[in-house]
Amino acid sequence: MTSVSPVEGLTELRLLGVAVVIGLLQLAWAASHQNEPQVLYGAPARLRRAMANFLETFPLFAAALLAAVALGRTGETTLAGAWLYVVSRALYVPLYALNLTILRSLAWFAALIGIVLELLALLR
Repeated sequence: MTSVSPVEGLTELRLLGVAVVIGLLQLAWAASHQNEPQVLYGAPARLRRAMANFLETFPLFAAALLAAVALGRTGETTLAGAWLYVVSRALYVPLYALNLTILRSLAWFAALIGIVLELLALLR
């Protein structure tokens, strides 16, 4: 069994932390709207759906990144994947809130590519 250097994958792990912050901000917003059951419309409804989408993709990103770091498979591919995922997810929220459908879809797809890059590094 090989030992992973504490520095190897450090930037990727920091980006994972940034992704957690993105999720926490979305969760904090959603929690502030849960005092009473209500049907949301417009931007608030879109923000709720953006959070649900984040909760679907984040575990995949985190698992692939953590596995790559644990196996010492970090490098340019994992770094690019982490940056792509985090930046795309950060852009996804306002794009969804503003109902910019095509741009939102592009941001979602870019985040998906970020996850795929993590997997490619993991499975190489």
